[in-house]
Amino acid sequence: MVRKTVVTLVAVFMVVIAISFGAYCLSASEDGVGGVNETDEMGGVENLIIYVNTGLDKPNNQYASYVVAFAAKQANVPNVTVFYGPSGVEMAKKGSLASLAIPDEVKTLVADQFEALNPEDLPDDLEAVARFEKEQLGVNILSCGTFHVIDGFATAINDTTEIVDFVTPVKVSDAVNAALGADKILYF
Repeated sequence: MVRKTVVTLVAVFMVVIAISFGAYCLSASEDGVGGVNETDEMGGVENLIIYVNTGLDKPNNQYASYVVAFAAKQANVPNVTVFYGPSGVEMAKKGSLASLAIPDEVKTLVADQFEALNPEDLPDDLEAVARFEKEQLGVNILSCGTFHVIDGFATAINDTTEIVDFVTPVKVSDAVNAALGADKILYF
């Protein structure tokens, strides 16, 4: 029970940091330094990859990756991708994202930082957040299909039997091409 409380507190701390990063990106200071305005579009970034190479052992990385993806879309970054690398592919498995609950106190903390957002508007788990970002905001969610096979929850790279429906497994060559085409890569 103590570990769960500590993990929740750490997750809350990481969400605050990620939201602060998002607020930093979304608001331009009076002298034009330190923020991004609508014409700057996050410093000219058009293709952002959020590379997540951790699993359930680092839940704060999972929360932060989706908060940063949300903030990037709010800052008008056209192409935002959450990519699960070799050590993060377990997050693509059915039930993994859903197992990361969003406690009511975190919902309140987040909602209080955005106008017209109420805690009850926020989902109960990270899978619902990811699904919303994919379906409503156009965030791409990819995973290294090679490691789905290596980790034993797929029989082929395109085998989606055990992964959530909104995650797209990709080949190594596709992952490399995506990385080479990115303006910015953030690593969690």
